[in-house]
Order: sequence, then structure tokens, then C-alpha cells
Amino acid sequence: MDETERIATSPSSKGRETSEFLMRIVRTLSHSADFEQREKEKARIDKAYKQSDKKLGELVTAHYEDLTKVTQDFSRMSKCINDSRERITKIREDLSSCKTLLHCKRDELRRLWIEGVEHKAMVALLDQVELIKEVPVKLDNFIISKHYLHATDLLVNAVAKLEKPLAGIDALRDLKAELIARNEQLHETLIEELNKQIYAAVPDQSVSLKRSSSYRRGSNLTKQLSDPECKQTKPTELLKPPEMMDLNKEIKEDLNGNPEENPAHFIAVLVEALFVLRKIPDSAERNKKMKDPLGIKSKIEPELSAIVARTSQQVVDSYAQQGESLSSQNQPRFLLELLENVFHQFRNVARMHKIVLRNLQRIIPTPEETVDEVSGVPVRNELLYDMNDVWSKIQAVLELVLREYLDVQTSSRQRAPTSFDEPSTDINSYFSKKKPTKSKKISLFRFDASIHAMSTNSYVDDNMTFDTGNLFHVNLLSEVGLGKHQMEMCKPSVNNITAIFMPLEAFIKEVEDAVACQDGTSSLQSFVTEFIQNIFLGQVHATVSSSIAAATKGLQIIISGFDALRHVVDHKTQKDLGVTRPLLTSTVTVDRNIRKLQELMQSLPTYGDQFLNMICNILKEYRDTCNSAYRGIVQIESDEKRVISATWAKDEDISRFLRSLPSWRSLQMSERQDLSKKLCSEEEIRTLNSKEALILISNLSSEAIIPQQEIITDVTQMRTIANVHESLEWFAGRLRQFCELLSARSPNSMNSIELSTREYPPVSDKSLESLKMLVKDFQDLAEICLLLLHLEVRVHCFYFLLPVAKQSNYAGPIDDLDPDSNVLKLNKDLSAMEEMLVQSLQPQKFKYIFESLGFLVSSILMSSIQYLKKINENGIKKMCRNLFAIQQNLTNITMARETDLDHARQYYELLYMNPDDVLSLIVEKGPDYSYTEYVSLFQLYQKSHPHIKPANLDTLLHKLEEVMNKTQNGSST
Repeated sequence: MDETERIATSPSSKGRETSEFLMRIVRTLSHSADFEQREKEKARIDKAYKQSDKKLGELVTAHYEDLTKVTQDFSRMSKCINDSRERITKIREDLSSCKTLLHCKRDELRRLWIEGVEHKAMVALLDQVELIKEVPVKLDNFIISKHYLHATDLLVNAVAKLEKPLAGIDALRDLKAELIARNEQLHETLIEELNKQIYAAVPDQSVSLKRSSSYRRGSNLTKQLSDPECKQTKPTELLKPPEMMDLNKEIKEDLNGNPEENPAHFIAVLVEALFVLRKIPDSAERNKKMKDPLGIKSKIEPELSAIVARTSQQVVDSYAQQGESLSSQNQPRFLLELLENVFHQFRNVARMHKIVLRNLQRIIPTPEETVDEVSGVPVRNELLYDMNDVWSKIQAVLELVLREYLDVQTSSRQRAPTSFDEPSTDINSYFSKKKPTKSKKISLFRFDASIHAMSTNSYVDDNMTFDTGNLFHVNLLSEVGLGKHQMEMCKPSVNNITAIFMPLEAFIKEVEDAVACQDGTSSLQSFVTEFIQNIFLGQVHATVSSSIAAATKGLQIIISGFDALRHVVDHKTQKDLGVTRPLLTSTVTVDRNIRKLQELMQSLPTYGDQFLNMICNILKEYRDTCNSAYRGIVQIESDEKRVISATWAKDEDISRFLRSLPSWRSLQMSERQDLSKKLCSEEEIRTLNSKEALILISNLSSEAIIPQQEIITDVTQMRTIANVHESLEWFAGRLRQFCELLSARSPNSMNSIELSTREYPPVSDKSLESLKMLVKDFQDLAEICLLLLHLEVRVHCFYFLLPVAKQSNYAGPIDDLDPDSNVLKLNKDLSAMEEMLVQSLQPQKFKYIFESLGFLVSSILMSSIQYLKKINENGIKKMCRNLFAIQQNLTNITMARETDLDHARQYYELLYMNPDDVLSLIVEKGPDYSYTEYVSLFQLYQKSHPHIKPANLDTLLHKLEEVMNKTQNGSST
């Protein structure tokens, strides 16, 4: 489409675009140079106009009917307008003539109008009298249907008419007095209804008593809790938050609906009705004219107390078993359920009060001022209470409830120790020996079971049961009818705080968020904090300390070696704990107390650091007690000298070497269940075992004999050490898990360990590090006990085997083939230790104690050949008997043949051969022993055969050196 057609098809911009188009045509024709160009332009324009005319004709043809209808309508409208103009002109002329006629009779019309007004006033006055007479009946109907705003408007308007327009009618005096009295009655009714809406209506029906399946009772419990008269309303919609209320919205009342269907609107209606009655000041404070002297603010505390009493009664009725009270069950969960329901209802009460205050603020934005009649000074009328008053009363009532159920008065008589939660606290007094108490005198007879005593005790118990103390004020008790069921919820106890602390703190947080406290802490929070710090923590500390004191006293008895079996847990406890070996009763007692403190950390997370410090203090004391017990076993009398095994276990070099051996590392891997990886080959293990034996031989063989006081001769003490090891290792493992959970909750931790349902609170890094150090101390002491047992068994071998070579005769003329007496003593000692330790140690640890013991025995006896002065064939047989007896005993203990003892026996059997035959055997089969062992063998052979001269011995040793060098070079090539 060209430009001309576009202009034709755009009627909205026709005028402007047509002018522009004509101007362009003029400019084009004026600037054309020749005639032909102008003719072309003219032809193009003619063509465009023809097309436009054609298009216009088509459009007219297409819309002919519409165009015809529009034309007809326009003609009809034009005719109507002309007719209207004519009629208006006529009316104007008629009005002008009427005005002229009325002007002629003006005085008569004025007289008639005045008479009409007077008659209307009389009729209206009679109508008002008739309406006033119907007011009492209508008022009763409105009050019955609870349309209080209509009732108030009706009453106020009626009284106003009786006082002004109808004041002179004597027949209405009695009605006026009646309505004025009804005014006061309506005021009281409004206050009662407002209090009922505040304290009885529960808008959220989703919250009910959370009882377990075994304690389920009636389904109407929540209904009874929310309404003492069991007349529970069913609101169709939830209360709107007070902040969302439209203060500018006019309060209206629907006569066709249920007024209580929307509690928020109903409260607004009640407040509006009080305002219409002009009773707002009296409603917010005391009204001495009312029969009930309590206003809204003064009724807060008794109504809250009534809620607590009503809820307590319903919980008792729902959960108490027949013939048994809740207090005898001693379950704090009933108290928790009571508080949760009370918290829910208190929140609703505060919510209702907030709605009331918002409506009061809507009606009276700022307090008014009046002038004192006596002094004439303006006085500011504090008409409105605020939410601080409501929350203050709520906290006061809850504090009274908590004081009774937490047994504050009884517990406050026991003073808590100061700074008991400090890491430096000294609680040695709980572990020190107590003075023996004097035996009590035993009465010959008593009258406890007599009828008089039983009746007296029953009377005292009843009085104590129903004595509620200071749970509520006395006057409040008398008003709301409380005092019988408050103490039947559960027994008052300090420990009840653990069950209610978390929901209580959550509610306190709501209170502090709602109330602007000056110091940031509410009064209820101050009470809870003071109770926990001054009473609860002190009692927990004293209870735990006394329990641990008794347990550690038992550990001291174990140290003395008296009746040790009585101080390990029984089999049932072992099974419950999931352990296979006995644990010390003291350790289990300490662990149970630690577990209780850990549960308290979860129940009272705000005081997590205090409980952790308490745990650290207890662990420090128990660690010191365990160290003292360990020293009491390994220390020789009062001297600082200890048994040999304890000295070596404490030695850093020896301890580090023993911990590097494959046997120790395999023991640690077995604890982690990682046994698939083999640490060393058999040859490497034999080399390391020989190094261990060499270290022990070099330190012990040089002595003439080991003193008896430097070994542990009482095998029961070794069992005690084994029990200490198992107990402390188990204890350290449980503490280590606790550390991991705390580390995951530490603020600086990046771990994402999945915790239990109830997490531990974050704790300070200092306390956590202190706990980790204590865990390491317990683990170290447990490992030292195991190393001590490992070394003690080997020291016993030296103690019995060194005299075998140094003191016994192996060249006597008597044919003595029995094993040496010291060997028999060693076997008996090993069997006794095996019998004790197999019951106290786990199999892998028992294996660690007796593993490679055959190699050590063979090394001791082979190295002891240098101490033999002479030996004959009978002596050789006797030595072989010694080795066989030890081998048989060790095989019964380890359940494996000790081939190292065969090696030692074959070594002594070489003495049957002369040195030349031995050299030939070395050349033929290679050396089975070291050069030093062969030298000791040749030297003993020379001492046992005097005909061999020392020069010949030197020659044999020279040949031996050559043979050994040759065989070693041959093996290396």
C-alpha cells in the first residue's frame, strides 16, 4: 500500500496526515524541473484518489444498514430534544403563574404550615413515648441474643431522651429509674462477657492435651479446659492478629448472625458498647459503684490462677489411674503437659488483651486530663492498662506454680557451693575418707504399726497432700475455689526443671519479645536463672559428687586388694552396657553420672558450659583417683621406687618402642575392625621380637637376681590392673564419642556429623580442649596398664628363669631329670596369671600379653648358658626337660605350639656333640644360631671337658669365625 492509501485507511489521524500530504504534493510540484515530471506526479495522485473513492464506495455498500440505522436514530433523538425544550418552556410559564397566585394567599398558608408543624411534633412525641415503653422488652431480647452494641445504643438513646426531650413527662419517671439501673446492670454484663471472651475462649482448636496412648481419656478434655461451663464455641475463622486490625473500620453488628462467631469482632463490639455507655475508665480500673469491685486489670491474676487450677484439675482427671494419684507416679511429664496447655491458654489470653487494648486505643487515642475538685490541678487520667501489666501477671502466676512444683522453699535451705562450675573447683572433700560414724542405738520395739500411729500418720499425710503452700495467694484461692488439686500433678522436685526447661525458655523468649524489659531480662527469666544457678546446679553437683565419692571409696578398697570381685559390675549390667569383660563399679558409676550431666546439657542447653565444667572437674578428680590407685599397686611401700614393669611402662623410650611393635599396632587396628591389612612379614615380626627380647635381657640379665618386691606377686592385683585397663578404655571411648558430638556443635567446627534428635549445645573451646585432654589422660593410663601387664609377665620370666642357670647344678653325679623348681614355679605363676587375665581381658589383649613369650623364654635360657659353670649329659637332659615343661604350659595358654622353645632345646642338644662335629654341621647345613651363641656353647663345652686346653678353644673359635664368615658370604652371593 502506497502513502496515499495509508492516509485514506487511517481516519484517526486524517486531518493531520492529509495536511502533510497536501504540503508534500505542493512541494513536489513546485520543485519539479519539467512538465513531464509534474504530469507523472499528477497521474499518480489521480490514481490514488480513484482508489480511495472506490474503497469508500465499497465500505458504504458494506455498512449500508448500519449507516441507515445511525441516521434514523439521530433523527429520533433530535426530535426528542426539540419536544423536551418545548415542555420545559411550558413548565416555566406554569411555575410563574403559580408563584403569582401563591403570593396573593401568603398569610393563610403560613398559618396552616405552623399548625402542621405543631401537630407533627405532638405525633413524634407520642411515637417516642411508645418507643420508650418498648425499650425494656427490646433490651432483654438484645441481651439474650448477645447483640450488646444494639442493646447499648438502644439504652443510651432511651436514657438521653428521658433526660432531655421527655424529661417533663411524669408518667415516665419510673421507666427512667428502671433504665438507669439497667444501665449499671448492662455495664456489669459487658465486663463479665469481656472477661469471658478473654479468659475462656480458645480460638485455636488444633492444640489439645498431648497424652500417650496408655493414658488416653475422654475426647472432650480440651473443651473442658477451654470453657469451665463446657460451652465451647466453634469459631468459623481464626483471630486476626491485633496488628492487622483496621482501626478506621466502623464497628457494626449483624442481627442475623452469631455474635460470638468471630471473637475478635465480638470483643470490638463489647469495647464499643462500653464506650457508648461511657464506662471505659471504670472498665480499665476499679469501679466502686459495681457490685463486683474488680475491673479488667484487677481480674487478670485471679483469672490466670483459675486457668491453672482448671487445667490442673482436668489433667488430673484425665491421667490419674483409679485409686492412684499422679504425684505417686512421680512423672514430670504431667507437669510438662500442664505447662504446655497453660502456655497455650496464656498466649490466647495475651492475644485477647492485645485486641482489647487495640480497640481501646482506637476509641481513646490519648489519655484525658481532668481537674481535681479540691486542688484544681489538672490530673492525667491513666485509663488504659498495657500489655506489660498482662505479661507481668502471667509471669507472677507461673512463678508461683514453679515455686511449688520445683520445691523452691525446701531446696533453698540447702546452700549451693560457690563457684562449683569453675574448672579449678576442688572437690577433694567428696573423695576424702569420712570419719567413722557412731553406731546408732537400736530400739527394742516401736509403735509404728499401731492403730494410733497409723491413723496419726494418715492424718498428717492427708494434710501434707492438700497443703498447697504459696502456690497462689490466699484470697485468690478463696475466690476461684483452688487448693485441692494443685499438688496432685507430680511430686515437687528440683529435678522437674529438666522436663520443662525448653518449653519454659521458649515461652520466656516470647514474653521478652512482647515486653520491653529495662535490663533485657524478664522477671520469670530472672527467677528461673536464679533457681538453676543457686539451687539446681548445686544439688546436681552434690548428688553427683556424693555418688562418685562412694564409688571411688570402693576403688580404694580394690587398691587394698580386699574382695575385688565385689567391686566390678554384675553380669546383667555388663549385658546392658554391651561389654564382654568386667568393669569397675566406680567407672560405671562415674559414667552414669557423666551421662546424667550430658542429659542435663541437652535439657538445659543454656547452661551447657557449666555442666561441661562440672564434668571436667569430676573427670579430673576421678583421673587423680585412678592414678593414685595405680601408684598404690606399682609403688614399693612409701619409697618412690616402683616395680620394674611400671618403671619401664613409664619410660618414654621403652614405651615408644613397645608401641611401635606389630603386636601393639595390630591390637589398635583390631579396635578399629581393620584386620585385613597385614602389618609385617613373619621374618620382620621375628626380628622385632628378638629386639624386644634383647632389650629386656640386656637390662635384666646383668643382675644377680631380681628382688621379689620389684615384681607383682599377687595375681589379684594384676586382675585389678586388667579391670582398670578395660574400664578406663571403655570409659575413654564413651567420652571420645561425647567429644566428637561436642566438636560438631562447636562454633569453630566445620564437621557435619549427624547428631541425635536432641543436640548438645555449643560449648567454649577452652572447656572442650580440657575435656579432650582428660580423655587422653584416661586413654594413656589404660594403655600404660596394658603395657605394664605385658612387661610384668616377661619380668616374671626373668625372675624365675635367671636363677635356673645361676643357682642350679647341671653337672651333678645324681641322675636328676626332673625340671628345675624355678621352672615349675614359673609354670604355676603363668597359669595363675592366665586364669586371672583371661576373665578380665578381651581375647586380642590376652593374646598380646602372652604372645611371643616362648621366644623370650628361649632367649633367656639360651643367653643364660654363659652363667653355667659346667654341664653333663644329665644336665643337658634336665635343661631340655625345663624347656619342654615351659613349652607344654605355654602351648596350653596360647593354644599354639611354641617352636622357639624347640629351637632352644636343639641349641642345648648340641652339647652332646663335640665342637668339630658342630663345625661340620654348620658347614653342611649352615648356622642356625649366631656367632655369639656358638661361642658360648663352645666355652661351656670346654668348661665341662677339662681335657680341652684353652689353646684348642682359641683354635676352635678361629675355625668357627672362618666357617661363619664363609657361610655368610656364600649366602649373600
